Amino acid sequence: MSERVVIAPVEKQVRVRAPIDHAFTVFTSGLTQWWPHTHGVGGKPIAKVLLEPQLGGRWLEIAEDGTQTVVATITRWEPPQRFVMLWQVDAQWKPDAAMRSEVDVRFFAEGKDATRVELVHHKFETMGAEGGASMRRDVDGGWPGLLQRFVAEAEGPASS
Repeated sequence: MSERVVIAPVEKQVRVRAPIDHAFTVFTSGLTQWWPHTHGVGGKPIAKVLLEPQLGGRWLEIAEDGTQTVVATITRWEPPQRFVMLWQVDAQWKPDAAMRSEVDVRFFAEGKDATRVELVHHKFETMGAEGGASMRRDVDGGWPGLLQRFVAEAEGPASS
């Protein structure tokens, strides 16, 4: 009898001095402005990163040569409160449509000019015990810095 592997989710939270609509838009439609172009899975220099803002939309890396690499697929789209996506990246940070860890991002208005953003990256066990544990370690260390870049972009003068 095989034992089911359970890997704890990665849970992160940030506060943004910006209205909920703005925070959601910067996180999704403004992805190419805050996601570092050095953090790619497509293996080629990145020109831009974008999220297609709709159910079934994709998180895409677009390389300088025009090659598109799918990083994730949106499975829930509820602007400006929430979106969920299947993270289709393996433990070696290569694109893999069979991978099914999940990123759930929720936005909570805290007054008219503040938003709490909660991110849960989970279902690592879908990658197997070793791959899932490796991905969990990597994203647990990576999401905090990425979220701080998002906050800086959302609060920055160019975003106002």
